[in-house]
Amino acid sequence: YGRVTQCRTGHAFIGDYYAKFVQAESTACPCGHHHQTRAHILQDCPRYDECRGILKDFDREISITRLLNEEKGIAALADFMRLTGAYTK
Repeated sequence: YGRVTQCRTGHAFIGDYYAKFVQAESTACPCGHHHQTRAHILQDCPRYDECRGILKDFDREISITRLLNEEKGIAALADFMRLTGAYTK
């Protein structure tokens, strides 16, 4: 659940947060989107389209609030991260 914690707190190897510590690091997503954010990764990034159904099975709208705060949402988030490798360097 380490990556789930990173997602919940926003302290992760993504976008603006990581670029604060490693200035040479781009804030862009590897998919080409100009800004890699939690919402982009969970809701929009084409790199994870194949596994996004896990999140949609929990909540069709992929509500970040619900994913991060409800027990079943956190479980869905953990499954999504395990399958996609999201939130890894």
